[in-house]
Amino acid sequence: MSSIESVRNLEQKGSRLLKEFRDFAMKGNVVDLAVGVIIGAAFGGIVTSLVGDVIMPIIGALTGGLDFSNYFTPLSKAVTANTLAEAKKQGAVLAWGNFLTVTLNFLIIAAVLFAVIRSLNRLKQKAEEAKPPLPTPTRQEELLTEIRDLLKKGAGPSA
Repeated sequence: MSSIESVRNLEQKGSRLLKEFRDFAMKGNVVDLAVGVIIGAAFGGIVTSLVGDVIMPIIGALTGGLDFSNYFTPLSKAVTANTLAEAKKQGAVLAWGNFLTVTLNFLIIAAVLFAVIRSLNRLKQKAEEAKPPLPTPTRQEELLTEIRDLLKKGAGPSA
């Protein structure tokens, strides 16, 4: 095989691969998934702000001004700092206050998603209930259906 033929062969394979990728990427499901991921990332930022800027300060005010983000347990005797950032520089720490905040973020996201999905399911159920029932077939349609079924049975291989 000459080098020109191998270059052409490589170009053809590359062109086919690019076409397959384009077809895959333009499918509705992939585009919908990409939009969902982008919206999810933006929603995550909103929830993080809600927890960090609204909920945790309220909890802190109710508990006497506690700031959960700086709650930690030192795992080394070398850690003597009073803030989490400084303590991490000194050694290993168990940042359970930060974990509490992240867990609260998760619970809020889960609750919102549950509410959205529940609402969508209710709307779907109402739409299905609102559909008029299928009309009952007339006597003529029933007879035609029976004839069709009998013809199908008779058209099969004979024993």
